[in-house]
Amino acid sequence: MGRFRSTRSVGLHQPQVNEHHLQATGLPADGRLRLLSFNIQVGISTERYRHYVTRSWQHLLPHNGRAGNLQKIGELLGDFDLVALQEADGGSLRSGYVNQVEHLAQLGAFPYWYQQLNRNLGRFAQHSNGVLSRLKPQHLEDHPLPGPAGRGAILVRFGEGEDALIVVVMHLALGAKTRVRQLAYIRELIGGYRHQVLMGDMNTHASDLLEHSPLRDLGLVAPQVEATFPSWRPQRCLDHILLSPSLALERVEVLAQPISDHLPVAVEIRLPDALTVDTLPIPS
Repeated sequence: MGRFRSTRSVGLHQPQVNEHHLQATGLPADGRLRLLSFNIQVGISTERYRHYVTRSWQHLLPHNGRAGNLQKIGELLGDFDLVALQEADGGSLRSGYVNQVEHLAQLGAFPYWYQQLNRNLGRFAQHSNGVLSRLKPQHLEDHPLPGPAGRGAILVRFGEGEDALIVVVMHLALGAKTRVRQLAYIRELIGGYRHQVLMGDMNTHASDLLEHSPLRDLGLVAPQVEATFPSWRPQRCLDHILLSPSLALERVEVLAQPISDHLPVAVEIRLPDALTVDTLPIPS
């Protein structure tokens, strides 16, 4: 597969735009923002550990149930303003050459979306993260993360100046030492911002992230402690939406939607007045 690999570097990008969904742009009048993070396992439904073996072929080849699973996910996403996706396919044989990030943006009526390609296996697989948004980002960066190739983070900024909201979408490594390097990298990216949201499959528990990682000095809050993996019998809390203390928490929930092998995490926050009124105008 070596011929499919390419050297990645940090890049500035514009989000893709769904013109016919621009009417869905903007914040609710009360300044609340509904967030969701979901590892969708490329649309594969896993209901038992044995399915990792018996359904492993679905990571390589298309199957009839994938479209129905994506339809369920799309219906779920429609209730949210900002969505972080992990383990999406960017359009290869196994997904029927469907860019799953773009497809879910369409199903959920999101005007803005971005697909981050982290592992390019050509026509066989396009391992990706994704972000879907009803707010127009002012700035978007694509970052490959330290460690073995295949992990990345998407940095999105809404607004300008000291009251800007910074959001990082990520899928961290399985190994603890590599995660520390990746979190140190992310810590450098977000350290200059007051309003911070970190979203994704972080492959470790909140206590490790907040107490024993390079994030520990930021004062972040992990409002969600319920287990998210495996979806059919949750035992480990691996999926998180971490918040800076400047963002008021309204609601948090792990959704009982066992579509993937992870359960989605939902958080509703209330943004500071300066952020909602001054720095996030609704585009005309």
